[in-house]
Amino acid sequence: MAKRRANGEGTITKRTDGRYHAAAYVYRPDGTRVRKFVYGKTREEVGNKLIELQEKTRQGIPAATSAMPFGDFLTYWLAVIAPARLKPATLNSYEGLSRLYIKPALGKKKLNRLSPTDIRLFLAEFKSGCLCCLRGVDAARAKEDRTCCAVNKCCKRRPSARTVQYVHAVLRSALQQAVREELIARNVARIVETPTIERQEVRPLDAAEARILLKTARKHRLYALWLLLISTGLRRGEALGLTWSDIDLGTGQLRVRRNLQRIKRELLFGTPKTARSLRTVSLPRKCVDALIAHQAQQEQERKVAGAKWQPVPGHPSGLVFTTATGRATDPRSLNRMLTILCRDAKVRRVRVHDLRHTCASLLLAQGVDPRTIMETLGHSTITMTLDTYAHVMQTTLKAAADRMDDALGVDEPTEDEEGGPGCAPAA
Repeated sequence: MAKRRANGEGTITKRTDGRYHAAAYVYRPDGTRVRKFVYGKTREEVGNKLIELQEKTRQGIPAATSAMPFGDFLTYWLAVIAPARLKPATLNSYEGLSRLYIKPALGKKKLNRLSPTDIRLFLAEFKSGCLCCLRGVDAARAKEDRTCCAVNKCCKRRPSARTVQYVHAVLRSALQQAVREELIARNVARIVETPTIERQEVRPLDAAEARILLKTARKHRLYALWLLLISTGLRRGEALGLTWSDIDLGTGQLRVRRNLQRIKRELLFGTPKTARSLRTVSLPRKCVDALIAHQAQQEQERKVAGAKWQPVPGHPSGLVFTTATGRATDPRSLNRMLTILCRDAKVRRVRVHDLRHTCASLLLAQGVDPRTIMETLGHSTITMTLDTYAHVMQTTLKAAADRMDDALGVDEPTEDEEGGPGCAPAA
């Protein structure tokens, strides 16, 4: 006797190849209903997929189909699949790239009609196009106000190689999901070569500039933060996400456990960039002293603020670097602060992230090995450390070669040795 289906299980059938498939009616992006199939190796696997499909239908979430426009599939992927797999900042970036560049160019193309040629031509045109035209900025202006390609005066602002790579990554990730859902047979974006990036040489502050900047920053209420960034190479969000419970002032160590980012006008706390970013960092003595002074200063600010000291509900308690009213410091405000500090210190303007590069270059100059620097900075691989600071390491390698001469005691040849081996003494 055939096994009866459970209530709500839907139509599950065993195929001749031993696998199972199920069918259910779902909504298309245009609002019409269509019968959609799911597949699996076991009845239970297919049942779970079917329940998930039916739940999305009840919530009004349209199902992806192979003939749907690629732009609609991108919308579905970014709304339903990507949030569970991507960090908020990455998701926000992917949404922007899709809206500005991918959908206008490929959005109307049928998902199952996308070809490697489509992707390759799109990336080539994107790489060579100007940002005004790619974003539709010039076209949106009144005819008399157009200033770019519409009037044959290209602004020459091209997408960076990194942006081209990110756009390619969005295409690969979205189409890979379509492969998983068996909407297409292959990921055509993976066939297309990834655009190469010419790594730009970092320009950190040298030791003299760093000292001048820190001397100027002594009067700043966040002096401990600037010293911490240069001394430990923490990322901006990692430093602003620190709480006092993360820091052991007695042993001089801090634990990086979270970061702070501004996404869509909201300050969000999350996990650090990579697994290696979760790390313990040893603090120089000057950093410990500065943090002790900062803790006392913060307590004084709390007393002065009184009832105005109001941390945001839901944010971690005991943040180390806050505003004068106890709220988390907006990461963007650090950029403005550093610009002013550089101006007052009369050193060249650098980004907050360049202080991280400054830390690495100073450590290399002191002869610290790359593996230790990798652990300190929280790089995912030592290759990243070596590639990023290759130009700085050239000086270190030259110094190492000079020290080898000292170690071996190589001196200038004596008068007797100048003739070389095998030479007869002079008559």
